[in-house]
Amino acid sequence: MAKIDIYGKDSEQLSELGDEEFISKYAKSRARRSYKRISENVSYRKLVEKVKKVKSSGKGGVIKTHVREAVILPSWIGLKFGVHNGKEFVNVQISPLMVGRRLGDFAHTTKRVQHSGPGVGATRGSKFVPLK
Repeated sequence: MAKIDIYGKDSEQLSELGDEEFISKYAKSRARRSYKRISENVSYRKLVEKVKKVKSSGKGGVIKTHVREAVILPSWIGLKFGVHNGKEFVNVQISPLMVGRRLGDFAHTTKRVQHSGPGVGATRGSKFVPLK
């Protein structure tokens, strides 16, 4: 298996970094500003508490959340999140390459549109098509 370097560190070194240290030294400016802004948010604080509780218990359960704008931190590597996409919770397994991005980036809110043929009455010619 190939060794993956992110921000000049392998995944083990990256997960050992503190969250504040990662944000201040390695995160891009947009993630830094966003983290500073949403870290004051009550729902984000609750999410961080849930993550700490799951990590301390050692259970590998899914952490359900509506906080799509949460910046993925190195301490979250290996955890499973259920990110709400507006209709349902999409399971997201956090890998080292996701660090610094948002949870919502991995739970798409729209599906691919598949168009079919026109319905009855959509065109003049469909007037003569039998229904059965």
